[in-house]
Amino acid sequence: MNGDGTDEPGWDVSPEDEIAPVVEAAGRQVRLWREAAGMRVVELGQAIGYGEDLVRKVERGARIPRAEFLDRADGVLNAGGHIAAFKEDMERARYPKKVRELKMLEERAVELVAYCDHNLHGLLQTEDYARSLFEMRQPAYSRDEVERAVAARMARRSIFDRDPAPALVFVQEEVTLRRPLGGRMVLRRQLERILEVGQLRHVTIQVMPTDREEHAGMQGETQVLKVEDGMAVGRSEGAFNGRPVSEPRQLRILELRHGMIRAQALSPRESSALIEQVLGET
Repeated sequence: MNGDGTDEPGWDVSPEDEIAPVVEAAGRQVRLWREAAGMRVVELGQAIGYGEDLVRKVERGARIPRAEFLDRADGVLNAGGHIAAFKEDMERARYPKKVRELKMLEERAVELVAYCDHNLHGLLQTEDYARSLFEMRQPAYSRDEVERAVAARMARRSIFDRDPAPALVFVQEEVTLRRPLGGRMVLRRQLERILEVGQLRHVTIQVMPTDREEHAGMQGETQVLKVEDGMAVGRSEGAFNGRPVSEPRQLRILELRHGMIRAQALSPRESSALIEQVLGET
């Protein structure tokens, strides 16, 4: 809840989203426990620090409740954990469907290779850098949409802490390290984050210099993600109409392209030195 007594930006759920039944189930639990406690909606809202309108939306499954909402409601209503038990489901529900699907793949990933040319890969981004990107989107995102997108992107960073850790290879175009999106301080913190992540044993970061006369990545961003059961999915802006692919022949094309990009880029050691140089100049 904000200091002025209004509700923080939250997340409404679309009825056609497959996550909607889970959100409705959570709301139904809140309503049943509230009624059993003999409380009115407005009384529950006052007791847990949320507005009456938001509580009504949660109860009818139109709003995805925050973990704090569920914890407070569980305590006030003496629900014995039956309401709080929905926290994990609601955490997943808070992210757009496309991001949920991507995060599920990344949670199973054993290898991810990516080349990025316009901005930094989402997994490398700091919160401030990601927010700057979403705030400059056109048509403009609403405040709710920006916060939801940022939260989803930050949640994906858990891939770095997995055990066993997946192999992660990022090739970044040099310009993505120099363009001060969000301002100089945002860029400085972003470069420091890249250097920090690059120290992880399972992470490789390379830079493609701007002055290269040969460049296999001129068709745009490329990414291939492999999961533990042998399945893989890849995508490149300049191949197969930009759509995701999973057929072995198509994946081999993307892997060959990425292999050439890596060969043409600076080595990891050289790349780290360049990033440190750019940081010193920023």
